[in-house]
Amino acid sequence: MGGNTEYIAGHGYLSLGQAVHVAQNSEGGVDQHLARFLETKLASVWAKLNAQPTSYVLPSDEFALLNYYRTRFGDNEIVRSATKRFWDNHKGAQ
Repeated sequence: MGGNTEYIAGHGYLSLGQAVHVAQNSEGGVDQHLARFLETKLASVWAKLNAQPTSYVLPSDEFALLNYYRTRFGDNEIVRSATKRFWDNHKGAQ
């Protein structure tokens, strides 16, 4: 899960995929810097999905982020549809 990196205080430079991995493996929850970064990225992903609700295909790092916050969306049709499109188009590690 590479990609562009951003500096997150207390964590250094992380890509979105790396930040999600850190969050998923944080036993005591995430700190405010990482949480703010993830929330900002989630807002961006959500805007993309709402702009193209039937066609946007999530890249792996954005899918991991959406999956991390999945319970927030419940049974949202946009999220369900985006998840299906991701798996229908997923190529795996190459």
